[in-house]
Amino acid sequence: MIHLAKPFQLKGLVLKNRIVMPPMCQCSVWEKDGKPNDWHFVHYSSRAVGGAGLIIIEMTDVEPDGRISDYDLGLWSDEHIPAFARIISEVHKYGAKIGIQIAHAGRKAEDAEVPVSSTDVPFSREFKKPRALSTEEVKEMVVKFKEAARRAVEAGVDTIEIHGAHGYLIHQFHSPLINNRTDEYGKDLARFGVEIIQAMKSVMPENMPLIFRISAVEYAEGGYGLEHAIELCRRYRDAGVDIFHISSGGEAPIGVRKPGTHAGYQVPLARTIKQALDVPVIAVGNLDDPEVAESTLANGDADLIAVGRGMLRDPYWALHALQALEGETEAPRQYQVAFRQGRSAMS
Repeated sequence: MIHLAKPFQLKGLVLKNRIVMPPMCQCSVWEKDGKPNDWHFVHYSSRAVGGAGLIIIEMTDVEPDGRISDYDLGLWSDEHIPAFARIISEVHKYGAKIGIQIAHAGRKAEDAEVPVSSTDVPFSREFKKPRALSTEEVKEMVVKFKEAARRAVEAGVDTIEIHGAHGYLIHQFHSPLINNRTDEYGKDLARFGVEIIQAMKSVMPENMPLIFRISAVEYAEGGYGLEHAIELCRRYRDAGVDIFHISSGGEAPIGVRKPGTHAGYQVPLARTIKQALDVPVIAVGNLDDPEVAESTLANGDADLIAVGRGMLRDPYWALHALQALEGETEAPRQYQVAFRQGRSAMS
Protein backbone atom coordinates (compact mmCIF):
# COMPACT_ATOMS: atom_id res chain seq x y z
CA MET A 1 0.00 0.00 0.00
CA ILE A 2 1.26 3.49 -0.81
CA HIS A 3 1.87 5.75 2.17
CA LEU A 4 -0.83 8.30 1.25
CA ALA A 5 -3.45 5.55 1.43
CA LYS A 6 -2.37 4.13 4.79
CA PRO A 7 -4.72 4.65 7.75
CA PHE A 8 -3.57 6.89 10.58
CA GLN A 9 -4.57 6.81 14.24
CA LEU A 10 -3.84 9.26 17.02
CA LYS A 11 -5.77 8.69 20.24
CA GLY A 12 -9.40 8.34 19.21
CA LEU A 13 -8.91 9.91 15.79
CA VAL A 14 -8.79 7.23 13.08
CA LEU A 15 -8.25 8.43 9.50
CA LYS A 16 -8.78 6.27 6.43
CA ASN A 17 -5.78 7.88 4.72
CA ARG A 18 -3.07 10.50 5.32
CA ILE A 19 -4.60 13.27 3.20
CA VAL A 20 -5.69 16.46 4.98
CA MET A 21 -7.65 19.38 3.65
CA PRO A 22 -6.13 22.30 5.59
CA PRO A 23 -8.15 25.29 6.80
CA MET A 24 -8.58 27.92 4.06
CA CYS A 25 -10.70 31.04 4.62
CA GLN A 26 -13.69 31.26 2.29
CA CYS A 27 -14.80 34.78 3.34
CA SER A 28 -18.35 33.71 2.52
CA VAL A 29 -20.46 34.50 5.59
CA TRP A 30 -22.87 36.78 3.75
CA GLU A 31 -24.88 37.81 6.81
CA LYS A 32 -21.70 38.65 8.77
CA ASP A 33 -23.04 36.56 11.66
CA GLY A 34 -20.19 34.06 11.75
CA LYS A 35 -22.43 31.13 10.83
CA PRO A 36 -21.51 28.74 8.01
CA ASN A 37 -24.05 28.59 5.20
CA ASP A 38 -24.77 26.51 2.09
CA TRP A 39 -21.47 27.51 0.49
CA HIS A 40 -19.56 26.03 3.40
CA PHE A 41 -21.82 22.96 3.45
CA VAL A 42 -21.06 22.13 -0.18
CA HIS A 43 -17.41 23.18 0.09
CA TYR A 44 -16.61 20.76 2.91
CA SER A 45 -18.93 17.89 2.07
CA SER A 46 -17.63 17.76 -1.52
CA ARG A 47 -14.07 17.24 -0.25
CA ALA A 48 -15.36 14.41 1.92
CA VAL A 49 -16.95 12.84 -1.15
CA GLY A 50 -13.62 13.51 -2.87
CA GLY A 51 -11.73 11.19 -0.54
CA ALA A 52 -9.92 13.36 2.01
CA GLY A 53 -9.11 11.57 5.26
CA LEU A 54 -9.29 14.69 7.45
CA ILE A 55 -10.95 18.01 6.73
CA ILE A 56 -10.16 21.03 8.91
CA ILE A 57 -12.76 23.79 8.83
CA GLU A 58 -11.29 27.19 8.12
CA MET A 59 -10.18 29.79 10.68
CA THR A 60 -13.13 30.18 13.06
CA ASP A 61 -12.90 33.01 15.53
CA VAL A 62 -13.65 33.32 19.22
CA GLU A 63 -15.22 36.79 19.04
CA PRO A 64 -16.66 39.02 16.28
CA ASP A 65 -13.68 41.40 16.28
CA GLY A 66 -11.32 38.43 16.14
CA ARG A 67 -12.14 37.81 12.48
CA ILE A 68 -9.89 38.87 9.62
CA SER A 69 -13.05 40.22 8.01
CA ASP A 70 -16.71 40.31 8.91
CA TYR A 71 -17.28 37.58 6.30
CA ASP A 72 -15.32 34.94 8.25
CA LEU A 73 -16.63 32.18 10.49
CA GLY A 74 -17.10 32.48 14.24
CA LEU A 75 -17.91 30.29 17.20
CA TRP A 76 -18.52 32.87 19.91
CA SER A 77 -22.12 31.83 20.60
CA ASP A 78 -24.05 28.62 21.18
CA GLU A 79 -26.29 29.79 18.33
CA HIS A 80 -23.49 28.87 15.92
CA ILE A 81 -23.44 25.19 16.92
CA PRO A 82 -26.30 23.85 14.72
CA ALA A 83 -24.86 25.27 11.48
CA PHE A 84 -21.49 23.63 12.15
CA ALA A 85 -23.15 20.38 13.28
CA ARG A 86 -24.98 20.17 9.94
CA ILE A 87 -21.68 20.26 8.03
CA ILE A 88 -19.93 17.86 10.39
CA SER A 89 -22.73 15.30 10.14
CA GLU A 90 -22.66 15.42 6.33
CA VAL A 91 -18.87 15.02 6.15
CA HIS A 92 -19.06 11.96 8.39
CA LYS A 93 -21.45 10.26 5.94
CA TYR A 94 -18.60 9.86 3.44
CA GLY A 95 -16.01 8.38 5.77
CA ALA A 96 -13.99 11.52 6.40
CA LYS A 97 -13.14 12.98 9.79
CA ILE A 98 -13.45 16.68 10.44
CA GLY A 99 -11.85 19.23 12.73
CA ILE A 100 -12.05 22.98 13.13
CA GLN A 101 -9.39 25.67 13.46
CA ILE A 102 -10.05 27.98 16.43
CA ALA A 103 -8.42 31.39 16.19
CA HIS A 104 -8.28 35.13 16.72
CA ALA A 105 -6.77 37.47 14.14
CA GLY A 106 -5.45 39.97 16.68
CA ARG A 107 -3.86 42.98 14.98
CA LYS A 108 -4.72 41.49 11.55
CA ALA A 109 -8.47 41.90 12.16
CA GLU A 110 -9.21 44.24 9.26
CA ASP A 111 -12.85 45.06 10.04
CA ALA A 112 -12.49 45.54 13.80
CA GLU A 113 -12.86 49.21 14.75
CA VAL A 114 -9.85 48.84 17.06
CA PRO A 115 -8.00 45.51 16.75
CA VAL A 116 -6.44 43.99 19.86
CA SER A 117 -3.04 42.36 20.16
CA SER A 118 -0.08 41.67 22.39
CA THR A 119 1.21 45.05 21.22
CA ASP A 120 0.09 48.45 19.97
CA VAL A 121 2.29 48.19 16.87
CA PRO A 122 0.30 47.65 13.63
CA PHE A 123 1.01 44.82 11.21
CA SER A 124 2.03 47.37 8.56
CA ARG A 125 1.29 50.96 7.61
CA GLU A 126 -1.79 49.77 5.73
CA PHE A 127 -3.31 48.16 8.86
CA LYS A 128 -5.09 49.77 11.81
CA LYS A 129 -3.19 50.51 14.99
CA PRO A 130 -4.11 47.82 17.54
CA ARG A 131 -4.71 48.17 21.25
CA ALA A 132 -2.60 46.02 23.54
CA LEU A 133 -4.77 43.76 25.67
CA SER A 134 -4.52 44.29 29.41
CA THR A 135 -3.31 41.36 31.50
CA GLU A 136 -6.86 40.72 32.68
CA GLU A 137 -8.17 40.87 29.09
CA VAL A 138 -5.59 38.27 28.06
CA LYS A 139 -6.96 35.93 30.72
CA GLU A 140 -10.50 36.62 29.47
CA MET A 141 -9.35 35.79 25.94
CA VAL A 142 -8.16 32.37 27.14
CA VAL A 143 -11.72 31.69 28.33
CA LYS A 144 -13.08 32.68 24.92
CA PHE A 145 -10.86 30.06 23.27
CA LYS A 146 -12.05 27.52 25.84
CA GLU A 147 -15.71 28.27 25.16
CA ALA A 148 -15.20 28.04 21.39
CA ALA A 149 -13.62 24.61 21.88
CA ARG A 150 -16.59 23.51 24.00
CA ARG A 151 -18.96 24.53 21.23
CA ALA A 152 -16.87 22.71 18.63
CA VAL A 153 -17.06 19.52 20.69
CA GLU A 154 -20.82 19.92 21.03
CA ALA A 155 -21.06 20.34 17.27
CA GLY A 156 -19.40 16.93 16.84
CA VAL A 157 -15.85 17.59 15.63
CA ASP A 158 -13.28 14.79 15.67
CA THR A 159 -10.34 17.09 16.47
CA ILE A 160 -9.55 20.76 17.05
CA GLU A 161 -6.72 22.85 15.66
CA ILE A 162 -5.41 25.97 17.42
CA HIS A 163 -4.18 28.64 15.01
CA GLY A 164 -0.83 29.80 16.33
CA ALA A 165 0.65 30.69 12.94
CA HIS A 166 0.56 33.33 10.20
CA GLY A 167 0.82 36.34 12.46
CA TYR A 168 -2.53 35.96 14.21
CA LEU A 169 -3.10 36.56 17.91
CA ILE A 170 -1.29 33.60 19.46
CA HIS A 171 1.61 34.16 17.07
CA GLN A 172 1.62 37.82 18.13
CA PHE A 173 2.21 36.69 21.71
CA HIS A 174 4.90 34.05 21.12
CA SER A 175 6.92 36.14 18.67
CA PRO A 176 9.79 38.11 20.27
CA LEU A 177 9.61 40.42 17.26
CA ILE A 178 6.00 41.41 17.99
CA ASN A 179 5.46 40.93 21.73
CA ASN A 180 6.78 44.00 23.55
CA ARG A 181 4.86 43.44 26.78
CA THR A 182 6.34 43.76 30.27
CA ASP A 183 3.76 41.64 32.12
CA GLU A 184 3.74 37.87 32.62
CA TYR A 185 2.70 37.36 28.99
CA GLY A 186 5.74 39.28 27.81
CA LYS A 187 8.24 37.68 30.16
CA ASP A 188 7.10 34.20 29.07
CA LEU A 189 6.30 34.26 25.36
CA ALA A 190 4.71 30.80 25.39
CA ARG A 191 2.42 31.48 28.35
CA PHE A 192 -0.62 32.66 26.38
CA GLY A 193 -0.48 29.65 24.08
CA VAL A 194 0.08 27.25 26.97
CA GLU A 195 -2.92 28.61 28.88
CA ILE A 196 -5.13 28.35 25.79
CA ILE A 197 -4.03 24.75 25.22
CA GLN A 198 -4.72 23.79 28.82
CA ALA A 199 -8.09 25.54 28.82
CA MET A 200 -9.22 23.93 25.59
CA LYS A 201 -8.04 20.48 26.67
CA SER A 202 -10.19 20.81 29.78
CA VAL A 203 -13.37 20.78 27.66
CA MET A 204 -12.22 18.24 25.06
CA PRO A 205 -12.70 14.47 25.40
CA GLU A 206 -9.53 12.76 26.61
CA ASN A 207 -9.27 10.70 23.43
CA MET A 208 -9.62 13.72 21.10
CA PRO A 209 -6.24 14.93 19.80
CA LEU A 210 -5.37 18.62 19.74
CA ILE A 211 -3.56 20.08 16.73
CA PHE A 212 -1.49 23.27 16.82
CA ARG A 213 -0.59 25.18 13.67
CA ILE A 214 2.65 27.11 13.97
CA SER A 215 4.86 29.22 11.76
CA ALA A 216 8.22 27.47 12.09
CA VAL A 217 10.12 30.52 10.84
CA GLU A 218 9.31 34.20 10.42
CA TYR A 219 10.23 36.07 7.26
CA ALA A 220 10.33 39.60 8.66
CA GLU A 221 13.71 41.20 9.30
CA GLY A 222 14.85 39.96 12.71
CA GLY A 223 12.15 37.30 12.87
CA TYR A 224 12.62 34.06 14.77
CA GLY A 225 14.02 30.87 13.31
CA LEU A 226 13.55 27.17 13.86
CA GLU A 227 15.30 27.10 17.22
CA HIS A 228 12.66 29.37 18.76
CA ALA A 229 9.83 27.43 17.09
CA ILE A 230 11.17 24.14 18.46
CA GLU A 231 11.21 25.51 22.00
CA LEU A 232 7.66 26.84 21.58
CA CYS A 233 6.51 23.45 20.29
CA ARG A 234 8.22 21.78 23.26
CA ARG A 235 6.24 23.95 25.66
CA TYR A 236 3.02 23.44 23.72
CA ARG A 237 3.56 19.68 23.47
CA ASP A 238 4.09 19.47 27.22
CA ALA A 239 0.89 21.49 27.75
CA GLY A 240 -1.16 19.01 25.73
CA VAL A 241 -0.69 19.41 21.97
CA ASP A 242 -0.74 16.04 20.18
CA ILE A 243 0.25 17.00 16.62
CA PHE A 244 1.77 20.07 14.98
CA HIS A 245 0.75 21.53 11.63
CA ILE A 246 3.92 23.14 10.28
CA SER A 247 3.69 26.32 8.22
CA SER A 248 5.72 29.53 8.15
CA GLY A 249 5.58 33.32 7.98
CA GLY A 250 2.63 35.69 8.02
CA GLU A 251 3.83 37.79 10.96
CA ALA A 252 4.85 40.98 9.12
CA PRO A 253 5.90 42.24 5.70
CA ILE A 254 8.61 39.98 4.26
CA GLY A 255 12.25 40.98 4.76
CA VAL A 256 15.45 39.51 3.33
CA ARG A 257 14.38 35.94 4.09
CA LYS A 258 11.57 34.92 1.76
CA PRO A 259 9.30 31.85 1.56
CA GLY A 260 9.97 29.33 -1.17
CA THR A 261 7.67 28.57 -4.05
CA HIS A 262 9.04 25.16 -4.99
CA ALA A 263 7.26 21.88 -4.30
CA GLY A 264 7.44 20.87 -0.67
CA TYR A 265 9.31 24.02 0.39
CA GLN A 266 8.11 23.73 4.00
CA VAL A 267 8.76 20.00 4.36
CA PRO A 268 12.25 20.50 5.89
CA LEU A 269 10.62 22.59 8.63
CA ALA A 270 8.15 19.82 9.42
CA ARG A 271 10.90 17.19 9.39
CA THR A 272 13.11 19.18 11.77
CA ILE A 273 10.35 19.69 14.34
CA LYS A 274 9.23 16.07 14.06
CA GLN A 275 12.76 14.80 14.68
CA ALA A 276 13.58 17.30 17.43
CA LEU A 277 10.50 16.57 19.53
CA ASP A 278 9.43 13.09 18.38
CA VAL A 279 5.90 14.32 17.65
CA PRO A 280 3.56 13.69 14.73
CA VAL A 281 3.46 16.52 12.21
CA ILE A 282 1.33 17.64 9.29
CA ALA A 283 3.34 18.99 6.34
CA VAL A 284 1.82 21.66 4.10
CA GLY A 285 2.99 23.92 1.31
CA ASN A 286 2.89 23.19 -2.43
CA LEU A 287 2.37 19.45 -2.05
CA ASP A 288 -0.16 19.19 -4.88
CA ASP A 289 1.94 16.71 -6.86
CA PRO A 290 0.97 13.23 -5.61
CA GLU A 291 4.54 11.99 -6.04
CA VAL A 292 5.89 14.79 -3.83
CA ALA A 293 3.21 14.15 -1.23
CA GLU A 294 3.93 10.42 -1.28
CA SER A 295 7.70 10.85 -0.99
CA THR A 296 7.27 13.22 1.97
CA LEU A 297 5.50 10.45 3.85
CA ALA A 298 7.72 7.64 2.55
CA ASN A 299 10.86 9.50 3.65
CA GLY A 300 9.46 9.91 7.16
CA ASP A 301 9.39 13.71 6.92
CA ALA A 302 5.77 13.97 8.07
CA ASP A 303 2.85 11.85 9.24
CA LEU A 304 0.08 13.60 7.32
CA ILE A 305 -0.01 15.68 4.14
CA ALA A 306 -2.14 18.83 3.79
CA VAL A 307 -3.10 19.94 0.29
CA GLY A 308 -4.66 23.39 0.05
CA ARG A 309 -4.73 24.98 -3.40
CA GLY A 310 -4.86 21.54 -5.00
CA MET A 311 -8.14 20.82 -3.23
CA LEU A 312 -9.53 24.25 -4.10
CA ARG A 313 -8.92 23.44 -7.76
CA ASP A 314 -10.09 19.85 -7.49
CA PRO A 315 -12.54 18.69 -4.77
CA TYR A 316 -11.57 15.11 -5.71
CA TRP A 317 -7.82 15.62 -5.41
CA ALA A 318 -7.52 12.76 -2.94
CA LEU A 319 -9.24 10.27 -5.23
CA HIS A 320 -7.23 11.40 -8.23
CA ALA A 321 -3.93 11.30 -6.29
CA LEU A 322 -4.52 7.79 -5.01
CA GLN A 323 -5.55 6.63 -8.47
CA ALA A 324 -2.41 8.18 -9.99
CA LEU A 325 -0.19 6.41 -7.46
CA GLU A 326 -1.99 3.08 -7.16
CA GLY A 327 -3.75 2.78 -10.48
CA GLU A 328 -7.07 2.47 -8.67
CA THR A 329 -9.04 4.16 -5.94
CA GLU A 330 -12.15 3.64 -3.83
CA ALA A 331 -14.51 6.24 -5.20
CA PRO A 332 -18.09 6.63 -3.92
CA ARG A 333 -20.40 3.99 -5.38
CA GLN A 334 -22.14 6.56 -7.55
CA TYR A 335 -18.83 7.58 -9.20
CA GLN A 336 -17.04 4.25 -9.39
CA VAL A 337 -17.71 3.68 -13.07
CA ALA A 338 -15.79 6.85 -13.89
CA PHE A 339 -12.72 5.63 -12.00
CA ARG A 340 -12.59 2.13 -13.49
CA GLN A 341 -10.19 1.78 -16.33
CA GLY A 342 -11.63 0.41 -19.55
CA ARG A 343 -15.27 0.77 -18.48
CA SER A 344 -17.76 2.99 -20.22
CA ALA A 345 -19.69 5.52 -18.15
CA MET A 346 -22.51 5.62 -20.71
CA SER A 347 -25.93 4.60 -19.39
